[in-house]
Formats: sequence, C-alpha cells, structure tokens
Amino acid sequence: MLRRLAAALAALLLTLIPAGCAAALTGEDEDISFFTDDGPLATEPDGASSAAPRATFTSEPMQVHQEPPELAEPVQILISAVGDVTLGGNRKGNPASTIYLKEFTRKGSDYAFAFRNVKDIFASDDLTIANFEGTLTTRTQGNGNTFQFRADPDHVSVLTSGGVDMVTFENNHALDFGQEGLDDTATALDGAGIPWARTGSPAIRSVNGVKVGMLAYMTLNNPYENVTAQMQADIPALRQLCDVVIVYYHWGEELDYLPHSRQLALGRATIDAGADLVLGAHSHRVNPIELYNDRYIVYSLGNFSFSGNSLPEDMDTFIFQLKLTVGGGSVTTDGMRIIPTRISSQSGVNDFAPTPFKEGSTQFDRVVTKMVSNGRNMLYALRDYPTAWTGGE
Repeated sequence: MLRRLAAALAALLLTLIPAGCAAALTGEDEDISFFTDDGPLATEPDGASSAAPRATFTSEPMQVHQEPPELAEPVQILISAVGDVTLGGNRKGNPASTIYLKEFTRKGSDYAFAFRNVKDIFASDDLTIANFEGTLTTRTQGNGNTFQFRADPDHVSVLTSGGVDMVTFENNHALDFGQEGLDDTATALDGAGIPWARTGSPAIRSVNGVKVGMLAYMTLNNPYENVTAQMQADIPALRQLCDVVIVYYHWGEELDYLPHSRQLALGRATIDAGADLVLGAHSHRVNPIELYNDRYIVYSLGNFSFSGNSLPEDMDTFIFQLKLTVGGGSVTTDGMRIIPTRISSQSGVNDFAPTPFKEGSTQFDRVVTKMVSNGRNMLYALRDYPTAWTGGE
C-alpha cells in the first residue's frame, strides 16, 4: 500500500496539456441497434432512498500523511469519463491474430487508430478517465476466463495517443493472465505516465494545480456491504491528500440497462461519504445518471473502445463531461453534458474507433431518449440530459 501511495504521489508531478477541440461526427445511418425498454424498472432500495448497506466489519482506511495545499484562487476543471477500453481482443488459446489485431494492421499499425475520432475532445479537457478492462502483457498462460483480453505492452500508446489520462484497473479482466499479467499492465501504465486505480491503490493526478484522486472497487465476488465499508474508510483518507475525489465502480449485472437496488444504495452512500463523482462500468450498456446531493452518479458508461465483439448488439455509448470549480476547501458542480457516441466509426462492424453521432440525428437523440426512459423509476435520475454547455458554463 505504501509503495503504491508513494507512486501515486510521484504522479502528482504530471500535468495535463489542453489543446484545441473539434469533435468528429458520423452521418446518419439506419443499421444500428436500438434497445426498447419493456422490462422491469430499477427498484429503489427498501427504506430511506439514500440508505447505505450495513457494513459487517470495520475496515482500515488508507494511511496518508499530507494535505493538499490551499489553492490561491478557485480553479475550474473539465473532466471526461468513458467506459470499457479493451485492447488486443480475446487471446484465449493464444490465437495468432484477433479482430483487434487485424484492424490495427489494416490501419497501418498506428496506435492512434482507436481514438482518432475522439482525441480532440479529450485533448480539450483537463482529465480523461477510462475503465481499462484487459491486460498489457506478453504472458500466454490465461486464468480460465471465457474471454481473456490481452495486448502487447506497447499498445499502451493507444491510450497516450488518444488522450487518456487516468484509468481504473479494478475489474474482472485485470487478472486474465494472472498476477504477472496484472503486474506487466501496471508497469506499462506507469511507464506511460498514466495513473491507475485498484482497490487499496488510489490514482492521483495534478490538474491545473488541483489534485484529483480516484478510488476503484469491484463488487463481483465481493459483497456490497464490504465494498461500502472500505469505501467509507477510504474516501476521508484520500480527501486528506486530494482536492477532488472520484470513485469508479465495477458493479451490477452484464447487459443491464439500469442499476439494481444495491447499486443505487452504494452509489448514494458514496456521495454521502464525500465523493465528488461516482462512475460505473461492467454492464456493457449505458445506464441512467443520477444527480444526488448536487453530485452525479454515472451508473454505467457502457463500452467505449471494446475489442471483445466484432458487432455488439448495442453499439451506443456516451462521453460524460463534468465541470467542477475547486477552491476555498470546497468543490462545486458547475455543469455536465453527455456526448452521444457509437463505439465504432461504422454501423455494420465494430472497428474499435468510438465516434460521436451527428447532433440532431436519430442516433444522437436515441441515446438521450434511452437514458431518460430507463431512469423514469429512479428517484434522482436526470429527466433531461444536456448535450451542450449552456449559459456561463
């Protein structure tokens, strides 16, 4: 733990360099899946809507020994967050090639191929966060998972060339090639200057003088009450070190379009514990967003650059953007928007190049409608999803 915290402190020296932005857009097309929600709606947890699951043990918090310095004046930062980034494709059985490697070769072995249509968006923000779901290793001994995702360590350049600044690495594919594969991935991310978060190991990055820390947890094979107890201990500890605290969960059920009651309780408990933003992944589907106590809970960002399937049934996703003002010991939520996006530049095949939909297109509006509809039974779900900055934001 102390080693990882020391590494996290070293990462504070890194800063992000904003640049100009011009989002790539797709044209209209009809060959794209559309989910119509005829199933059950999210069920609010019993009792008080914001009640946290009861912890069954007392967790030791992270040990930190430094407080962030006071900012001379308030600073506004822009954060972008996206879902699953899975590079390399399924390497179970060590096939000579994969759908990802074929596309990489077809694009001239250019690491920038995957994020070519969103890199300008990420270059214009202050911090881009993703769920890195896979490994960066040359190990060939898998762990028995049905899908075992692996790219060679040099493919970390896909992230750096695309403008990804911080990742969560707490998910059910981090150990696809065992502890050695996980260690190789951590080494590759460290070498590229990308802070990463796993349970017990926060990611920390300095953004325009603002220290942003991220915690990561997974509820798969880990009871929600245990995760809650750990989170409630970790957030105050990380707050001593950082101005902004983000929590990224790998939770819920695959293919679900809305969170279940345990996610609702945990997400709100995380805000109650002091988090400034909650992000989520695992379902491979977009989920509604809640605004709870002036803080956003993004239950699932869905897939983003996902090499696990050549043509997923649902290729919709979005980029979540949030503006925060930090100063005077407080964090203020200034505004948010989503950028409706497809996980591919084409509708008929997944080429792992997420591409924003054209504003006003049927596909663009569909993403918003889907999230509004699926959140209609959630107490704090947004009833409207801004897709552009308004007023003084």
